[in-house]
Amino acid sequence: MSDESGEFRRGNNINARSAKFTKKGKQAKPGRRAEEEEDDDDDDDLLASKKMKGRRGKPGKGPQAVPPPGKGSRDKGVQFSSSFKSALKVRDKPKKDNNQEPAKAATPRKPSPTPTRRPFRPQKVSIPLPQFITVNNLAKVLDTKMFRLQRVMTQAGHTDTRPDLMLSHSEAELLAMEFNVTVTPLSTSSNDYDIFPRPPPSDPQSLPLRPPVVAIMGHVDHGKTTLLDKLRSASVAAGEAGGITQHVGAFSVEVAGMSNESEKRAITFLDTPGHAAFTQMRSRGAKVTDIVVLVVAADDGVMPQTKEVINMVREVQEEEGVKGAGTGGLQLLIAISKVDRPDADPAKVKGQILGENVILEEFGGDVPCIEISGKTGQGLDVLQDNLVVISELNELRAERTGPVEGYVIESRVEKGFGNTAICLVQRGTLKVGDVCVAGTSWCKVRRLMDSSASLDVAAAEPGQALLLTGWRELPKAGDMLLGVESSGGQDAEELVKKCIDTRLRVEEQRKLLRDVEAINEGRREEANERDKSDRQATEVRRLQREARLAGEEYDLSDLQARVEAAEKKNASATVTQSGKLELRLIVKADVSGTVEAVTGAIEGIGNNEVGVKIIHSGVGEPTESDLDMAKAANGHILGFNVEASRSLHSSAQALIPAIKIHCDDVIYRLMSYVTDECIALLPPVYESRVVGEATIQQVFAINVRGRTTKNIAGCRITNGTVSRNQKIRVLRNVGEGKKANEGEIKLDSAGRQILYEGRLDSLKQVKKEVDEMRKGTECGMSFADGFENFQAGDLIQCYYDEKVTRTL
Repeated sequence: MSDESGEFRRGNNINARSAKFTKKGKQAKPGRRAEEEEDDDDDDDLLASKKMKGRRGKPGKGPQAVPPPGKGSRDKGVQFSSSFKSALKVRDKPKKDNNQEPAKAATPRKPSPTPTRRPFRPQKVSIPLPQFITVNNLAKVLDTKMFRLQRVMTQAGHTDTRPDLMLSHSEAELLAMEFNVTVTPLSTSSNDYDIFPRPPPSDPQSLPLRPPVVAIMGHVDHGKTTLLDKLRSASVAAGEAGGITQHVGAFSVEVAGMSNESEKRAITFLDTPGHAAFTQMRSRGAKVTDIVVLVVAADDGVMPQTKEVINMVREVQEEEGVKGAGTGGLQLLIAISKVDRPDADPAKVKGQILGENVILEEFGGDVPCIEISGKTGQGLDVLQDNLVVISELNELRAERTGPVEGYVIESRVEKGFGNTAICLVQRGTLKVGDVCVAGTSWCKVRRLMDSSASLDVAAAEPGQALLLTGWRELPKAGDMLLGVESSGGQDAEELVKKCIDTRLRVEEQRKLLRDVEAINEGRREEANERDKSDRQATEVRRLQREARLAGEEYDLSDLQARVEAAEKKNASATVTQSGKLELRLIVKADVSGTVEAVTGAIEGIGNNEVGVKIIHSGVGEPTESDLDMAKAANGHILGFNVEASRSLHSSAQALIPAIKIHCDDVIYRLMSYVTDECIALLPPVYESRVVGEATIQQVFAINVRGRTTKNIAGCRITNGTVSRNQKIRVLRNVGEGKKANEGEIKLDSAGRQILYEGRLDSLKQVKKEVDEMRKGTECGMSFADGFENFQAGDLIQCYYDEKVTRTL
């Protein structure tokens, strides 16, 4: 048995070697190949005869035959002789049994076709997902490994693939598509309902005319409100705090028409603030008006807010495609005020306006320019005529039927009226009892009054600005006002409530998105801190290993300090938000527009060390709930055009620590207060003031307590006075003496190495102890803390630290 198997293996090995040799592409010699073929045939015959004998001499019982080789030439596979193939056929014949009937010949089977392999396509599934989900939970929901999902995220362009990263629904949907999974919202509401403006009319030329809306804009204290006072013959500027406008006022003036002088035409005026803090209020006024009157003082010229208004009007005109006067859209009119003053120079102002790329009519442009005086009334009639001409050329028309459309100009809480809002009607008619919505607030109109709340009005038509009462919640300035009518068997109040629910849900999702972004940012910073700690620990271990291999002694605290110093050196100069000081404020104001203006103005106060964070803002006077919020957040309460009660002040002072409540009615004074409070949070900074200098002439040793010696610096005072009670530092030029290792040298502002900072132990003249030495004298000095690492030529400075006033 062993011989047979040995011969079997030997034959296979020979054939395999032959096939292996030929496969390598090497050509055998012709004579040798014939000999090898004869040897192979002899081996095959011998092996086939032994296989036929079997274990007991019967056919078919031998070892299992080698499977037939594949098709091809001798070079591609092992070839067997014809006798060996016939032996394989004999072995496969069945044994004969005399007791059984002879078996019938089996019908040959047709070869089965080779099956075609189809690609695996998993069944597409649909899963519900919440609005936000972490990467870890998304991997579990998709039933995939974390690393696979992270790899897909990297291929999709995500730079952050941490497991705790929160993904939005849209991001999760795109990633799920890569795994053949569709995503549906976890909770869908079929009651979504919102209200939108009506489409524009098909034939605007058939609509009736409406009054133009004119916004008075310009730099602060250029005479805008005084001009309006003259137009409506009422003193408003004197009533404004600080003499500057801090609200958006609205009123109507009737003037004679140009085409028909007997017919009175109404013009609605909006007075916007000129201070830099009220940029949003000016922008809001420009977007809802037809004509902008830019007031420029003749004695002051073009100022920053003047340029801002010009750019704002230009942007609106580009959006609307306005090409000039009479082409529709927003129009610009220049009014040079205060021409009655002796130092007025209108020609200079016109030149400055031309420098801002505004071409006036007298220079061949299409922008009117009028010289006026708000005090004497000079040029007011020309201004009114120009406004009427521009409005007639533009043919301002609007439909007066259907639900009302407009904008909220201002909103406030009025005593005796509750929540009120000044609204500008642009389309439709608003009457008492109508239901309307603005943002996330709605109202059923109780009363319609003029903007001064002195006269009731039956209805508000396009181009009018009126005061509305009956708001459930105070609307925000700038929100679109839309009327609601009953439809589909549902009452108008039911429809508006469904609309408010939908808008609140959308607002909640936006707020949630902002919170998620803040959470991701916080987690990202925490991960960076952990990576930094791990990196520092790895570096410390590396330094320890190097010190042990070098046989050096080391201190773990010193190694950690070296690693931290290297991290600080390589770090960028920017300060992260987590390390930035914050002045936390709760802002309350009289109207929503000023709340927006104040928060926008004070949020920009600060630098890379300190900033302002608005915890809460709202309309109305400060309350006890505001005080509780300020106590929890360790913040201040800021009031604008509102006053806090005495009891609230007392409660704030009784707290430990006390809560500051500051109320003012002038915006720049309020901003100055916030700036001072931010500066107070900054850490103190000290600067060294040198009062005296001395040069070490000689170093000598004296005996102290027997055999102990002490080095004394023999010095000459070269500048100022050296006092024993002041601070002392010893300086040495870096190029002199033994240099310290890089990173361990402490240098002063002049680039000299600081050897010692401390105080004097003794100051003597000969053998007499003195308190101070003046310029030109010689003395001996010894230093506290046992410092003696000084040498001749070193510089000694006497100085004191002075606190520097911080600024932003």
